[in-house]
Amino acid sequence: MMTTDADCVFCKIMAGDIPSHRVLDTEDAYAFLDIAPLASGHTLLIPRRHARRMEDMTPDAAASLARHLPTLVQAIMSATGASGVNILQNNGSVAGQVVDHVHLHIVPRRDGDGLGFRWNAGTYAAGEAESLLERIAGYLETR
Repeated sequence: MMTTDADCVFCKIMAGDIPSHRVLDTEDAYAFLDIAPLASGHTLLIPRRHARRMEDMTPDAAASLARHLPTLVQAIMSATGASGVNILQNNGSVAGQVVDHVHLHIVPRRDGDGLGFRWNAGTYAAGEAESLLERIAGYLETR
């Protein structure tokens, strides 16, 4: 049985309490057109089981959600004539997450569409990457 949150707008959409333009509906996932699209065809893919953030999902649940991406991307690109997509997941309010239910944005892209993406690449100070790697690997080893 899928768990839901009675106060969650996405859970209400899946329950049919709030209308949506449904793109996909399976036992583990639901996808619908975003009501405030960045581009025509902007689609949200969400898990049926309520999870606030990515780290709240099991690896199997995350994999089950992601398995829908190739087909959705193909369908959205075909329907919109887009030549590419951005697949985004904002995890936590500091990252721009507005609705506390895991969701993946699939945003169709075209040359000259005017959409931007800030990618302020930096560098690591001497020894910083090695220290970070050690901490990440240490965490993973305890799993």
